[in-house]
Amino acid sequence: MEVTKLEHACQVVTKDGARLVIDPGGFTRPVDVTGVVAVVVTHEHPDHGTPEQLRGILERNPDAVVLGPSGVRAALADAGIAVEVVGDGDHRELGPFTLDFHGTRHQRIHSSVPVVDNTGVMVDGRLFHPGDAYTVPGVPVEVLAAPVGAPWLKVEEMMDWIAAVRPRRAYPVHEATLSEIGFAMHTGRQREALGDGELVVLRPGESLTI
Repeated sequence: MEVTKLEHACQVVTKDGARLVIDPGGFTRPVDVTGVVAVVVTHEHPDHGTPEQLRGILERNPDAVVLGPSGVRAALADAGIAVEVVGDGDHRELGPFTLDFHGTRHQRIHSSVPVVDNTGVMVDGRLFHPGDAYTVPGVPVEVLAAPVGAPWLKVEEMMDWIAAVRPRRAYPVHEATLSEIGFAMHTGRQREALGDGELVVLRPGESLTI
């Protein structure tokens, strides 16, 4: 299995010639791939999923299934994009991928900002992408897609969360809100939180074999 990080929150996971796309949002280049069996949108915010991105993926992959929490289905209803609702504790098998979903709510940004549905996805029991939440899935995590910058992110909480998940490896995601200097500062803290684990910094378009 190979994960290719695109800009910000988007990842493309490839296995046995099939692909899984996670969080193709508006801060990401158009996701121009084929062989897609499923798209997971962890929550409704446009940096994680837009109608334009999803239409483009579905035009190239008409049999792909879009999955996300109920807020995603509601947000995409006017665009005519069907979403299979998933949430905490759900399990799906699509193509060669086994997907397990963890978490219910987006991390709090501010009292004035509504807290939306958010569910992270565990791929093949090895790779965990949390969306925008400090969800600890309660099962071993081999590789963690770790948010590194966000309006809701506090470095202390980020470090505590990484230490609680205790992945063997992690790579930073959700970086579009940071400058290069800020990115380097935050990845340094992620590396500290990992302890004996390994941080792999992937630039957009780079891949990691799992």
